[in-house]
Amino acid sequence: MILKIVSIGNSKGIRIPSNIIKMYNINDLVDIELSDNQIILKPINKPRIGWNEAFKNMRKNNDDGLIIQDDIDLNFEEWEWK
Repeated sequence: MILKIVSIGNSKGIRIPSNIIKMYNINDLVDIELSDNQIILKPINKPRIGWNEAFKNMRKNNDDGLIIQDDIDLNFEEWEWK
């Protein structure tokens, strides 16, 4: 896909077509990587949105117990690695 460089104030930029924005779920932020003469844009999604409420619900439902019990012996010195 070829895009035209446009002026944005004192800078230059590109317009990303809305179908690409939707396809890659791009919201407010992108990460830019410069590598091997390439510019790579990666969407930054906020996967932790809603976690606080989910944790509160887990506590309310008593669903926040330990998965691994505290009394497990994790003495790795006795293990033999092969």
